[in-house]
Amino acid sequence: MTRDMTSGSPIRRILLFCIPLLIGNLFQQFYNLADSIIVGKFLGVNAFAAVGSTSSLNFLVLGFALGICSGFSIPIAQSFGAHDEKMLRRRVAQAIYLGIAFSLLITLLTYFLTEPVLRLINTPPEIFEDAFRYIFIIFMGAGTSILYNLVSGILRALGDSRTPLFFLIIACIINIALDLLFIGVFGMGVEGAAYATVIAQGLSGLLCIFYIKSHVPVLALSTEDMHPDFRQLGILISAGVPMGLQFSITAIGSITLQGAVNGLGADAVASVSAAQKIQLIVTAPLETLGIAMATFCGQNLGARKPERIRKGVGAITKVSMLYCVLAFLLNYFGSTVLAQLFLSGASQKIYDGIHLFLVINSAAYPMLAIIYIYRNSLQGLGFSSSAMLAGVTELAARLIAAFIFAVNFEFLGVCFANPLAWLFADIFLLTLYAFKIRKLHARLSAESESEQIAEDKSAQPA
Repeated sequence: MTRDMTSGSPIRRILLFCIPLLIGNLFQQFYNLADSIIVGKFLGVNAFAAVGSTSSLNFLVLGFALGICSGFSIPIAQSFGAHDEKMLRRRVAQAIYLGIAFSLLITLLTYFLTEPVLRLINTPPEIFEDAFRYIFIIFMGAGTSILYNLVSGILRALGDSRTPLFFLIIACIINIALDLLFIGVFGMGVEGAAYATVIAQGLSGLLCIFYIKSHVPVLALSTEDMHPDFRQLGILISAGVPMGLQFSITAIGSITLQGAVNGLGADAVASVSAAQKIQLIVTAPLETLGIAMATFCGQNLGARKPERIRKGVGAITKVSMLYCVLAFLLNYFGSTVLAQLFLSGASQKIYDGIHLFLVINSAAYPMLAIIYIYRNSLQGLGFSSSAMLAGVTELAARLIAAFIFAVNFEFLGVCFANPLAWLFADIFLLTLYAFKIRKLHARLSAESESEQIAEDKSAQPA
């Protein structure tokens, strides 16, 4: 079901759009966490740490894939908001070509670079082999991740956040079943978890394709639509690549920090890995609001409604601040219970590390909320390249944390890395948004005024 977000109450439209999107995001997180939970329960702390130690590298590569797919959906959302179905289909066709090209490129690069990068970030020897086997299989199946994120991104650009959720739930169930089968029954170790993820992800993407072919006639592509269009390819790349690089730049900082964590030993790796996985679940509503804002802003830009964009951004910012209070309380009082989802038989030192990391980070969640909302809003408005620079400020902050904080304050320094990065990014993003929205409002108002003058002149009798 498509959803037009250019009319009605902005906050109501956004929150209704968010409900299935949030459920989908939580399932996406659980989908990713299922491997870690089952690995931790069946294979022990070291295997859990091995899978967790690859999270930053995973985010570097598959985060880039997610970013480019999200970026491709923004021009598509703008075409939908402008009710230009011909351009909508043409952009979808070009996005398919780009998805195939990036799948091949990512697979080729990771085939040669995975092992050297794991060694570069000081992956502890006792978990290196498991870490390599797990992440190598995930990377060889990167095309399945791009397939799902591309097709679900196209559906969300049309305002349909429910259909991708439905197929994601099916894939999540299959992933868990395959995890239990491959690890618990066949004894395949961490490789079984990786194969389960790739298979389930590919299936969810294929199901989305079958749905589009039978239920979304506006996306029925003709031979003419499929002709290569270099101008539209350029527009999609200019929207997608900066968003992909945004994820990757952030991930480079995380990888550098992961190297510092690895140097503190397997217990520190386990603590940070578990805490970060809990954080992904707890901050999913904030991330979801950000994703929704990209579609909301993209559609309303296409409809030329800058004041509606302002109103929507302001309202969702207030909602996110309220949620941050709840998230802090959940982390403060529930960190140990949440950690036990992943770990069994862990030492008290690991649980203490998880609690410290989550309390310090959740106190800074309002800064994270601002990143999600304003960065995605800027990207939805077509300022992907400018928004990408916020990632550079995050990278700088994480480098400081890795080379100064972690060295001098060890684990405590690691805990302050994210808040420092979020603070740097906020300063940049809020300044950039204020400038860009004012400029955009002036441009769209001038265009509307010019069109009105032209209409008045044409209406006058000769």
